[in-house]
Amino acid sequence: MGAGFIVWLKDIWRRVPKGAVIIILLLIATAVFADFMALHDPEIGDPRQRLLPPVWGAGGQWSYLLGTDTMGRDVLSRLIYGSRISLLVAFSAVIIAGCIGTVLGVIAGFFGGWVDQVIMRFTDAWLSIPTVMFGVLMAVILGPGVWNIVIILGGTFWSRYARVVRGQTLSIKSRDFVQLARIAGCGKFWIIRKHILPNVFDSVITLSSLQIGIVIVVEASLTFLGVGVPPPKPAWGLMLSEGRGGLLAGYWWLVIFPGVAIALLVTSFNVIGDWLRRYLDPFYRNIE
Repeated sequence: MGAGFIVWLKDIWRRVPKGAVIIILLLIATAVFADFMALHDPEIGDPRQRLLPPVWGAGGQWSYLLGTDTMGRDVLSRLIYGSRISLLVAFSAVIIAGCIGTVLGVIAGFFGGWVDQVIMRFTDAWLSIPTVMFGVLMAVILGPGVWNIVIILGGTFWSRYARVVRGQTLSIKSRDFVQLARIAGCGKFWIIRKHILPNVFDSVITLSSLQIGIVIVVEASLTFLGVGVPPPKPAWGLMLSEGRGGLLAGYWWLVIFPGVAIALLVTSFNVIGDWLRRYLDPFYRNIE
């Protein structure tokens, strides 16, 4: 069993897009060990060191490798701690959305009838609501805060899971092994736990990897608009919002670095999600 697991890991590593995996692992490590990696407090600056350029620019200092912002805070330290906030919000919101959507999708697909109609009509209505507009409205009601954003995003993205899982459940419940379990007298919830949930898990994981990138962008958008993570927290969206005025004045590092961080993280998760979809789908797997 141990040897088989090692062979499986080697096969995964051979197929996986290594660049995206390395970027994600590095950012996760940065988020976990931010307290040891950051050289300065991300929320407290030195007014005497305002708007220092990166170390390679004229007037740059080695103690502020990527420069400082308008309040004298170290840009690199804020980027490091910002990775923690972005990943915390993304993973937490996706877990909440995945749990809600999976439960509703399985119930709708397995029981069918009026239960399916009610759940799916509500899901369709929810999908029609503009994500950012709904997020802004809920953020105004609940107030800014990291966990409020997690709740808002988790409550926004569940509908995508519900539709995918419902379709998978409709397909699985008509298969022979489910029909045999019913003939054998197995209860509905036993069938759901033993046969339905394990078989929709791959789809949930694939969708989650794609949703993480979307959640990161929406969180950054809400924070950029001033209704997300509140200052002085070092969120990447907040860094973009605070630095946009300095871009025209020549302080490009206030916007470029957080923008690149968001783009790298989102692109990496999208690449991984695309690969997972191909790897877990037997059709694509047979082609490869």
